[in-house]
Amino acid sequence: MGQSKITNFIALTQKAAKKIMETIQKDGFIHVFSHLDADGISAAGIIGKALFRLDAKFRLRVTQWVDEKIIDEIIADKPQLTIFTDFGSNYLELLNEKVPKSKVVILDHHQFANDIENDNFFHVNPHIFDIPGATDVSGSGIAYFVAKTINPKNIDLSPIAIVGALGDMQDKNDLRTLCGLNSLIVENAVAANLIKVEKDLMFFGRETRPIHRALASSNRPFLPGITGEEGASAKFLKNLDIDLKENQRWRSLRDLQPEERKRLSSALADYLLDQGLHFEVENLIGTIYVLTKEEDWTPLRDAREFAVLLNSTGRMDRPSLGISICMGDRDTSLKEAKQILEDYRKSINKYLCWVKEKPKRMKEFENIYVIYGENFINEKIIGTISSILVSTLHNLEKPIIAFANVEEENAAKFSARTTGFALRKGINLGEVMKAASEKFEGKGGGHNIAAGAQVPINQVQNFISLVNILVGKQLAGKTVGSKDNT
Repeated sequence: MGQSKITNFIALTQKAAKKIMETIQKDGFIHVFSHLDADGISAAGIIGKALFRLDAKFRLRVTQWVDEKIIDEIIADKPQLTIFTDFGSNYLELLNEKVPKSKVVILDHHQFANDIENDNFFHVNPHIFDIPGATDVSGSGIAYFVAKTINPKNIDLSPIAIVGALGDMQDKNDLRTLCGLNSLIVENAVAANLIKVEKDLMFFGRETRPIHRALASSNRPFLPGITGEEGASAKFLKNLDIDLKENQRWRSLRDLQPEERKRLSSALADYLLDQGLHFEVENLIGTIYVLTKEEDWTPLRDAREFAVLLNSTGRMDRPSLGISICMGDRDTSLKEAKQILEDYRKSINKYLCWVKEKPKRMKEFENIYVIYGENFINEKIIGTISSILVSTLHNLEKPIIAFANVEEENAAKFSARTTGFALRKGINLGEVMKAASEKFEGKGGGHNIAAGAQVPINQVQNFISLVNILVGKQLAGKTVGSKDNT
């Protein structure tokens, strides 16, 4: 990524900040819409905090997508400015048609096909400068750059932007580090003593889970005979003379002494090699982002755990809790969010077990896998299910698409995920989902590695068939465009 691209992108975020400031100075009402995942909630929290500090008149709304109802809400409220964070780029035509008189700022990082010229739009997107939005900056990262321009004090929101980027799985680099524009945010956070960057074992629950449970719940790396087996995990640790408790309290990974950590790392590497899983060894160690101002042994201390907490609030219809936490609440909102997180985990386990119960619930096609969530899986959790299952596929060249019905909208919500291996083969799911959904009067788009769509329920099978064809075209080295729907 060239320095000129970075400079031009930052300049655009500064212009967006100026437009927001002009509205505030005129005492204008601002309506903020954001996506319901961890990145979207982080972005909403960042913009919300920046506006709150200026005593601006604003309202925050978290939603799954932009549709006619959202447009009607904007028209009815008549805000002086509408801000979209972590989505908006794929709705330029709709906004242009329905909201021609409303000033709109879009802070998004998803791929888009058409940049409509309209003086009422202010569009900030890294793809304008050929900066990859799937890996180099997230929606919350863009919100952070804007907030930092509004007020340098907002540098204290840099950890939230890092949480959002990790929630969007932008750590696809060596040792699971954040790169590109994200690395600038990390530098800000480190310089302000808000983040500590470490290399450590990459097991989820570093701050909050007992060590044996962290190992037993690991899917990346997958540990045959240990993953899913807490008893076997505890035995493995005891054989290494690693105590599971200290003063009657379960020890977590953060509690390991350097010598214990080294011993465990070596033993796990040897174990994976003995199992013939050489490729999993590289997943053992990675980059950890520790939020130094958060309390020890809480889900906010580790940035990835923080992201999962936020994601759970959005997926379980309690996004206001996540936004409140991003804006600084560590009391009631955090307590409630912890319970939401437990409910979220139970829901995920229920849905994963349901998918695995019957073969017909996940089918393999020529070029894709499909999960038929239909009326059982919550449409707001379908993306989480596809993200988990994509790493378990036998053929990593084939993307996975999962859908759940939204009966009240007469629509099916699709979530598509793939792997780095498939990307190197030419897969771009954002292009596929956009082209296929538009064929059937739907909407779609996203990143090359993760994308989504919604189509009428009666077009589900036709949509799946077309996605299968378009993925095949990409694997054959052909280009898929917005008008390529045959």
